[in-house]
Amino acid sequence: MVWIPEQRDRRDPSTWDTLYVDQAIPVDPVAKAYMVKDLKSWSRNYLLFPIKVMANVGLACIMTLKRLLPFQFRAYGFMHKMAAWFLQTFVTPEACYLIVRHLCIGSNIVNFLIDNGPDPTIERSPLYPRTVADLADHAFLEHDLILYNFVLDYHEAQTRHPDWLDQVRRRGLDFSSVQPVHLDIDVSQRGWLQVLDLECAVELFKIIYSFCLTSAEFERAVISLQFDENFGLYVSKITGDYDWNHVVRNRHPLAPNSPFSAARNLMIHGITSEYLYRYLELSAESDRASRLVMDSPMETQPT
Repeated sequence: MVWIPEQRDRRDPSTWDTLYVDQAIPVDPVAKAYMVKDLKSWSRNYLLFPIKVMANVGLACIMTLKRLLPFQFRAYGFMHKMAAWFLQTFVTPEACYLIVRHLCIGSNIVNFLIDNGPDPTIERSPLYPRTVADLADHAFLEHDLILYNFVLDYHEAQTRHPDWLDQVRRRGLDFSSVQPVHLDIDVSQRGWLQVLDLECAVELFKIIYSFCLTSAEFERAVISLQFDENFGLYVSKITGDYDWNHVVRNRHPLAPNSPFSAARNLMIHGITSEYLYRYLELSAESDRASRLVMDSPMETQPT
């Protein structure tokens, strides 16, 4: 998507054009165009507040029921099939694109950390959906499991290889996992019911998510959003660059946020992931340019 700005009026500047053109924090231009278009949605302006109220009431009822029942239940297959159907039926293609893309860039970030971590044989993330229908294959659950298992594997490997960082810096960073994300989602094709923006969709889906997971699994998913700070620090430790960490807003997993703010935290998580991945893309481009300069033959000056 190419962002087309409005005719500029200095007495009435466009909020959306300003958000898009500002490059203080770099973001993939296509993803940013979809993000800003999503913010302009009428559903966000008129439906978000009542949807939030309804979603939080539903979440409160489900969480209370789950704690009162003498048993726990889960329905992974139903949850993911419902998610895929809900997105394809009611959610804008731009929001669907951002959701599927998020899972892919999450895998690339994890794999980048493995490539440049204490043990490159740690199990990699294979989660690369290309369509909304691919989400039905337990994609959201796998995303959480990959994250938690990576953190556990990563810290076990750090214990086994205490000098790993020196080895990585001597070898140089491996950006092979920082690749463009290719999706099979045509944002020009939409059904007449596909009107919900991303935040409305996430608010509604947290109801079914909390119902189809056990209490412990839902809590695990909610807390995972605050690992943004940790992953940012993992990357900074490898690159030696801590100057950008202030953009991370989901922090302190040892002080878990309320599950009632999970949808908003998920939105921030998605944006932070885009920030981090664009940072890695720009770092990869800089690394390639540096290598080209180093590999080019030196010009000799005439005597």
